[in-house]
Amino acid sequence: MRFYIGTDHAGIDLKDATVAMLRSKGHEVEDLGPYNKDRVDYPDYAVKVCESVLKNAGTQGILICGSGIGMSMSANRFHGIRAALCHDAYTAQMARNHNDANILCFGERVVGQGVAESIVDSWIASSFEGGRHCGRVDKIEAIEG
Repeated sequence: MRFYIGTDHAGIDLKDATVAMLRSKGHEVEDLGPYNKDRVDYPDYAVKVCESVLKNAGTQGILICGSGIGMSMSANRFHGIRAALCHDAYTAQMARNHNDANILCFGERVVGQGVAESIVDSWIASSFEGGRHCGRVDKIEAIEG
């Protein structure tokens, strides 16, 4: 699987750990930054990851900030992005199975490295079930505000 990953200054440590974990499991990861803990604005990195996912079919994104909330809000402004803020393996599984989510969001101040790994593992192991969920995802995509 190919991932694009980005964070803000509040998620650097968990981003670096997640990148290392994904690569150790054979996944391709493009780290879109930042690369130090200098203050940055999370929407800037959400834009980078979302644009990359939209341009590269079949890829997934991971966005991390302090809580995951700002990243998920920013990402969901993009048509074609379905970003899910996940706090555990179950929410990651359901985001993929029922919502065909293509961006995973979580917060370094909310989940630790072990929980983040279980979230990512569940995300990778899950896929969109289709069926009755297709119409709902289509309705999400049709929303214009």
